Amino acid sequence: MVRGVVSLPHGTGKDVKVLALVTPDKEAEAKAAGADYVGLDEYLQKIKEGWTDVDVIVTMPAVMGKLGPLGRVLGPRGLMPNPKSGTVTMEIGKAVTEVKAGKIDFKVDKYGIIHAGIGKVSFDAAKIKENAQELIQTLIKMKPTAAKGTYVKSIYLSSTMSPGIAIDTKSVN
Repeated sequence: MVRGVVSLPHGTGKDVKVLALVTPDKEAEAKAAGADYVGLDEYLQKIKEGWTDVDVIVTMPAVMGKLGPLGRVLGPRGLMPNPKSGTVTMEIGKAVTEVKAGKIDFKVDKYGIIHAGIGKVSFDAAKIKENAQELIQTLIKMKPTAAKGTYVKSIYLSSTMSPGIAIDTKSVN
């Protein structure tokens, strides 16, 4: 199972909506970092009622007990905070800033394919290239030492509704 996070140098081009579920003593830090929604109990109640109009939820370990029962709502949408992806931390300000700057998480699907957005068509070629290189280098670093043979078999780059362009895998290793 390959999964991880990468901070893209030029961001994704999307405006990410961040919900910071924090205790009152950390609210000012989250607001200063740029979180769109900051609070705790009122947002937990809204999520129970079906509200999930956010892209990322950042929280602290002490709050995870309250957030656990909402796993059935948040899990399938990919919103459940996770310490491995850096969304469960005591450094709320740093986590919110990283997510806003273009930190993405990726994982393989059941066919061994990683799908990740690395920019928009409006980006110039150099920005897309640097974002793609950062993602690919992160993947290559994740290769287990016990893995034999080729780790990355093929790479394709495409916009949402276009055919993919094959990238030579020998040029990225």
